[in-house]
Amino acid sequence: MKKTFIAHPWLSLLAVLWLSLIIIVGGTELPVLLTQYGGFLLLGIVGAVFANATGAGGGVVFVPFFQQLAFSPEAVIATSFAIQCCGMTAGAINWLQFYRHIKSQQPDWLLLPAVLSRCIPFGLAGLWLAQYGFDYLVPHLSFSAVSSQLHIGFGAFSILLALAIMASSKRLSSPQGRSQITAADKNWLAVISFVGGIITAYLSVGIGELVAVYLIVRRFDVTLAIGAAVIISAVTVWGAVGYGALVSAAVNWYVVLFAGAGAVIGGRLARYVVLFFSPRQVKLFFALWVLLLGILSIV
Repeated sequence: MKKTFIAHPWLSLLAVLWLSLIIIVGGTELPVLLTQYGGFLLLGIVGAVFANATGAGGGVVFVPFFQQLAFSPEAVIATSFAIQCCGMTAGAINWLQFYRHIKSQQPDWLLLPAVLSRCIPFGLAGLWLAQYGFDYLVPHLSFSAVSSQLHIGFGAFSILLALAIMASSKRLSSPQGRSQITAADKNWLAVISFVGGIITAYLSVGIGELVAVYLIVRRFDVTLAIGAAVIISAVTVWGAVGYGALVSAAVNWYVVLFAGAGAVIGGRLARYVVLFFSPRQVKLFFALWVLLLGILSIV
């Protein structure tokens, strides 16, 4: 136990704090709390592994699951964002640590700062426009106006995303030859991130997937595409969670308490999944999973 704490002090501290919080929140009803919400721990692990191993947000797992539990549309998105703040952050830290060690060996990874600096500001701009601006500028496009169609929007996006990943699968087996970002790439990344930020406001997924697919199609290193997508998604969900926590107040904190802890575990494990399997295997499996979720969401 002592060796584990020394090797992973922050994770060990988080574990102690989480267990303390569980005991405090549960109180005399701790067995009931564990029975009702303990299963969300596994959900968080699964969602975060998929999210951080593929570059997609954990919402591709959380949204359809919460819909099946009959959460309100506001609670679905707000709770998904809160969980992803845990899992995507853990994954982003993991990928940044990988970047620090690999950049001297793989020059392709030197492009990461340029990708992040281009995508993150435009992504947040699109996100906040949809969350706060549409209520006043385009009321019929505000979340409250379109929330009843959440399942259709999520299903359509998932199916299109799956098809895009499958269509780009041939690129995964081709040599990843690009080592420079052109002016055109920067412009496209800005546009894609802005649109992705808007989509993310509605579905809690979007920006990471779109950026990852673009980078793969343009023949950039696949692990770079996934790592960048995870980091961009992590920043985006932190920018988004304030709306669900403070404005709509729709976050289910009991679910987050367990699923968020699982997401931290999954976020730490995900990079090893990517490096163990081939990028083609990871992407194709993920594409089939997302396609299935999209179809089930619509029907």
